[in-house]
Amino acid sequence: MKQKDEKNQSQSDRALKIIPVTLLVFALCGLSFYLGGIFCSEKSLLEGNIVQELSKAVSSPEYSAENALQIKSVTFSECSIDYQDYTPCTDPRRWKKYGYRRLTFLERHCPPLYERKECLVPPPVGYKPPIRWPKSREECWYRNVPYDWINKQKSNQNWLKKKGEKFLFPGGGTMFPKGVGAYVNLMQDLIPEMRDGTVRTAIDTGCGVASWGGDLLDRGILTLSLAPRDNHEAQVQFALERGIPAILGVISTQRLPFPSSSFDMAHCSRCLIPWTEFGGIYLLEVHRILRPGGFWVLSGPPINYEHRYQGWNTTIEEQRAALEKLQDLLTSMCFTGYATQDDIAVWQKSSDIGCYEKLTGPDVYPATCDDSIEPDAAWYTPLRPCVISPRQKLKRSSVGSLPKWPQRLNIAPERISDVPGGSGNALKLDDSKWKVRAQHYKKILPAIGTDKIRNVMDMNTVYGGLAAALIDDPLWVMNVVSSYSANTLPVVFDRGLVGTYHDWCEAFSTYPRTYDLLHLYGLFAAESHRCHMKYVLLEMDRILRPEGHALIRESSYVMDAIETIAKGMRWNCHKEDTENSGEKEKILVCQKTLWYAASTNSTR
Repeated sequence: MKQKDEKNQSQSDRALKIIPVTLLVFALCGLSFYLGGIFCSEKSLLEGNIVQELSKAVSSPEYSAENALQIKSVTFSECSIDYQDYTPCTDPRRWKKYGYRRLTFLERHCPPLYERKECLVPPPVGYKPPIRWPKSREECWYRNVPYDWINKQKSNQNWLKKKGEKFLFPGGGTMFPKGVGAYVNLMQDLIPEMRDGTVRTAIDTGCGVASWGGDLLDRGILTLSLAPRDNHEAQVQFALERGIPAILGVISTQRLPFPSSSFDMAHCSRCLIPWTEFGGIYLLEVHRILRPGGFWVLSGPPINYEHRYQGWNTTIEEQRAALEKLQDLLTSMCFTGYATQDDIAVWQKSSDIGCYEKLTGPDVYPATCDDSIEPDAAWYTPLRPCVISPRQKLKRSSVGSLPKWPQRLNIAPERISDVPGGSGNALKLDDSKWKVRAQHYKKILPAIGTDKIRNVMDMNTVYGGLAAALIDDPLWVMNVVSSYSANTLPVVFDRGLVGTYHDWCEAFSTYPRTYDLLHLYGLFAAESHRCHMKYVLLEMDRILRPEGHALIRESSYVMDAIETIAKGMRWNCHKEDTENSGEKEKILVCQKTLWYAASTNSTR
């Protein structure tokens, strides 16, 4: 840190003054974070320089293991069993506080600090370690997701069936009750790009139990299933229990937490989203997150209305009008019809800049967004009633111009040049570093690469390096990019991986017990000026499965404090050296224990 000096102060005096002030500021900020104290507002820290300050503290002559950050031992009580499926930012207990128009109550509404829970979320009575992949795609333990409503309502459509102690997933859906395989086969006939690696990333809006996304995994397409927490009971929890990528979310008044041009394909199978209402603003959001040249697939009303309308309790005239309105709206957004057969219709987002240039007139709706609208801003950002025009300088970022999978994983995408310091060489170095680290992680945590670990989260990735290093293992990685850090998430998607923006001062958009492995690198140092370590660790405990693992790679300075809190959460932890065997940085390897709420009298 630089301090302003008097004109008559000597260079040596300034040097002597800077050192203690720097250490004092760092100490105060570190203690305020780890002890839940004051918010550090020092300008350099707010600009993200806490990492450098932490590095200074660790490398200073005074640093040793003896003066590492220490906190008093702590224990956390159990939450009530009523909180076994607690999702803090989408909590049904708080829905009445928010409006019902456009389903805004289903969006993220996190509790204020004074309402945050400081307890451990218990598993359901009779919880068992999840069935391992790939068998988990076909079945899961009923007691792990004990929801009867969705079973009673959707079993006739073959979403799932309860048999003994298990839920079985026959692979059906509302629009494909005879099986998802035949449904996807027809889709691939309509979209040949699904067969050759051109289409790699997809989003399924209103995913049900994620059978569509689960089927596509075997076809080399990585699908992120999206659904709100609503009366369908735990669609996302079912998906993750099966080992299929999923996240809580709803298209309502705010953008989804993804950058523009993220997905090669978007899918809606009778997802009940009113696409043509509110000026088509929900379609505009699909347009934003869909890559130029990408495909939007719709099955359900009003597609194939001539043969389906009677089962939809409507008239043929109403459905014909609905389809015409939908087609007009899609055309106005530079979508073109691509293929239609039976219950499936496909549109393609245009890459032709000429189409978007026609949307600039004063009386055009929807018009193209002006330069003040940031296309990638997507963390609590309101939906915009305008069309995001493709960037003319990007020549190799549309579907069809990107390298095909799996080649695209290792080729630097164009959008890496938008990242400060980003380049092809930077990506190559990052990948090389994470390959070495991933090999070391497998030595200190041999479960990585086996069927014991399926759902993985990299809590603060840059380019998705860990996910790339583990690409051949039977797992998938949710790549999380901080909403306060450099915007590297477009690069993650361009490489053919999936992820989301998030702020770790808040709860993540998922159910409890949904990840097998959580990995973080320097997160507590990077976010210490904003977030309380206690709450971040409690959130990690909420989303980590019992007997799941955490790899916490941090400065040695904070390791003891982290381990103290982890023990208070009933985790078993031990320290390991990094691959370089240095002293400045260590890896805390933790495993969450399986326990049951005391009031249930359950034992393992």
